[in-house]
Amino acid sequence: MAAPLTALSLPAQLIIAVGIAVAAVAAAIHVSAAFLAVSPPNTLTKRHGAAIDDYVYPEFERVWKLFAPNPLQQNIAVQARAEIRTREGGTATTGWRDLSAQDGAAIRHNPLPSHTQQNELRRAWEFYVGSHDAQERPQGMRGSLSEQYIRRIVMLRFGPEEDGGVVERIQVRSATTPVAPPSWSDEKIDTKTIYRTLPWWTVTTDDIPEAKSR
Repeated sequence: MAAPLTALSLPAQLIIAVGIAVAAVAAAIHVSAAFLAVSPPNTLTKRHGAAIDDYVYPEFERVWKLFAPNPLQQNIAVQARAEIRTREGGTATTGWRDLSAQDGAAIRHNPLPSHTQQNELRRAWEFYVGSHDAQERPQGMRGSLSEQYIRRIVMLRFGPEEDGGVVERIQVRSATTPVAPPSWSDEKIDTKTIYRTLPWWTVTTDDIPEAKSR
């Protein structure tokens, strides 16, 4: 049975009290930043908007598109392929890997799927789309950040080596398929899959989590 706090030495009580205080302050900062990021413009967001965005994006961004009046009506799959340097010194291109399908397979029949499997890739793609124009040009610093985020996620899935070669470049695309209307609906929708293919990106050490952690 755990001893009560009063039975602990004074230094131990101080350490526990400081730990609780630090955790409480960190939780308060996180909740406040997350709230301000989705709240209407106000004095705090106008004055500290840049700092709030730096903390929230991209990992803690919120989205409400699951709910009315504009629920999502498309299935969007994010796919990637790699250009590798073979052991013989040549280059080769891998086939497209459906990263969204990998997440779906990990979630299916899992009563407690992770937040990463459910949201990381999906939100990263939405972050990219929302910060680039039709010519794939980044809009401001968030655009460049979204590219870096996508590259790191892809390299987490591929790793520095793929198919026996070293990954030198990666390419990402989305496959968007409209959801067919229910059988009782008179609505007509073209369910043809549309692809959005991004330019090739050269992989750097910043894109490889293992290399950055050394």
